[in-house]
Amino acid sequence: APLLTARRQGRASSAVGWSRPLSSTATTTNSAAAGGPTPYVKGDSTHFGYSQVSVNEKEGKVREVFDKVADSYDLMNDLMSGGLHRLWKDYLLDVSNVSSMARMTRSRVAATNRGTTSDATAPTPTTVTPELAILDVAGGTGDVAFRFLDAADCVERSKSSGVDPVSITVCDINHEMLRVGEARARSRFGNAVLDETQSLRFIQGNAQSLEFPDNSFDLYTIAFGLRNVTDVDMALREANRVLKPGGRFMCLEFSHVTIPILEQIYETYSFQVIPAMGELVANDRESYQYLVESIRKFSKQPELLSRMQAAGFQEAKYTNLTGGIVALHEGWKAI
Repeated sequence: APLLTARRQGRASSAVGWSRPLSSTATTTNSAAAGGPTPYVKGDSTHFGYSQVSVNEKEGKVREVFDKVADSYDLMNDLMSGGLHRLWKDYLLDVSNVSSMARMTRSRVAATNRGTTSDATAPTPTTVTPELAILDVAGGTGDVAFRFLDAADCVERSKSSGVDPVSITVCDINHEMLRVGEARARSRFGNAVLDETQSLRFIQGNAQSLEFPDNSFDLYTIAFGLRNVTDVDMALREANRVLKPGGRFMCLEFSHVTIPILEQIYETYSFQVIPAMGELVANDRESYQYLVESIRKFSKQPELLSRMQAAGFQEAKYTNLTGGIVALHEGWKAI
């Protein structure tokens, strides 16, 4: 697609012909030479947009922002990105291979069940552990999770009895975002996927201290949420902890534009148009001003890659989308 950057053997090549190496080895070497990345949080203060606040204060301020924008969040994403956020999330879905993973999981479970000879050992809603477990962090309104749900045919599976072997968990620190997401899910898919087959669940939680056991998930995704976490390094370590050995981490996030002329246009649009649009549509200029500023304060692509490696992820890489407006970072937990 012309709006996306294609990846070829560890290189990123854009639609306009620009390319740069994305060698994990080179990035690791550079990081090692510099002693690794500096801590994301240093001292008692950190950034909240362009403002400095105490570390203990940032979480509450971010929660307040998303309390305000929850009901208009998806509409604003469409308006702010011209609908491009849908393409970026579709790309995340495509490269995640959730559809193939779900098919293989269901085939394996079906084969196992055909070999079951006793009704006493048949799966029940209280004894089944998900065979394919996906965690979408900071995914409150469900945009990414719903794509996974469709790709894994969970709605079709909900017409059968018993717990679905495919489980998608949406975890978000903000209750209001979760409220909107669950309401959307019930309206769009019905109640069965949440209450009966349990393919989808919404859980309030903090990316820095997830309340899940070690080695719980096959796939961890976080879309447009990592930059709002107070301590990114802590969140990355938690992501690594809750993934199963060989599990995959995927972060879709606004990043730093790599094409000069696009950077100028994007800068003007971000600071002149987006806050004004927030005021017009959501009557909230201040929250959208923060969202724009938070992008500028977030790690650049190579720095985030280095932080992922420091957190223990292997084969880490990133792909620039739309000239670096967004980047998809990926890594795997060691086997």
